[in-house]
Amino acid sequence: TGLAVGMGEGQALLVLLAACAVMPAKDSLLNVCMDAKHHKTKPGPEGMLHDQCAPWKDNACCTANTSSEAHKDQSNLYNFNWNHCGLMPPKCKRHFIQDTCLYECSPNLGPWIDQADSSWRRERILHVPLCKEDCEEWWEDCKDYATCKENWHKGWNWATGTNRCPWGSMCRPFSHVFPRPKDLCEKIWSNSYRYTTEHRGSGRCIQMWFDPAQGNPNVVVAKYYAWKKRSSPAGMENATPEANKAACALLWPVLVLLPLALVVVPEGAGGCGSCGWGSL
Repeated sequence: TGLAVGMGEGQALLVLLAACAVMPAKDSLLNVCMDAKHHKTKPGPEGMLHDQCAPWKDNACCTANTSSEAHKDQSNLYNFNWNHCGLMPPKCKRHFIQDTCLYECSPNLGPWIDQADSSWRRERILHVPLCKEDCEEWWEDCKDYATCKENWHKGWNWATGTNRCPWGSMCRPFSHVFPRPKDLCEKIWSNSYRYTTEHRGSGRCIQMWFDPAQGNPNVVVAKYYAWKKRSSPAGMENATPEANKAACALLWPVLVLLPLALVVVPEGAGGCGSCGWGSL
């Protein structure tokens, strides 16, 4: 009957409104710092971030001291030695510094934060979609440097307190250890990054390099992937985050009027022969 239809529609609206009600006011995947060795608990402005880390100074998960240490050949951050197979060229090293700055300073990596199984951090990043240009320029500038390991996260000889090549390993050109840019970006830090064909400025990939005068492009990227990660209410799966918010805003007045409508409509419907209320 018409009443049953009205009641069904009312229930559907209530389901959608309930879904809107549980949408978090503050997204736990956005503007956050991971629980790791040198990260701040919350992002915020930093007056003086050093050199390549400076783009994050308006909103950073790193301190000025961390940003300074990130630029040293053997910093106190992790006692890691970039020059384990000879002197790393400056054009190559700058990418590793920028990688460190992104990891330590960015508040836009929330959608990819994962639990870590190491003694020095509780969380890590996993499968961050890196822009095509960032990955390929990294590989191009480092392809002539040498290394003895594919995965730099583990397996080093730490007997002297800093990383050295494991016994029996040989130093080989980067282009042999990492034949393609994809190999470098995905393997060197245990799949922290994922190589993509998305371009800078697309809103679909994280940039290691950006001009802070143009704003931080990774903010919108994090919002997009945070939305994708959420389970959408039925029937709204293909909507954009903005459309979801707009739909919720439009539904709230309906919630207020729904009880009144369910009472008034059946009572005034008797005089309408074609309305489907005759059987009531």
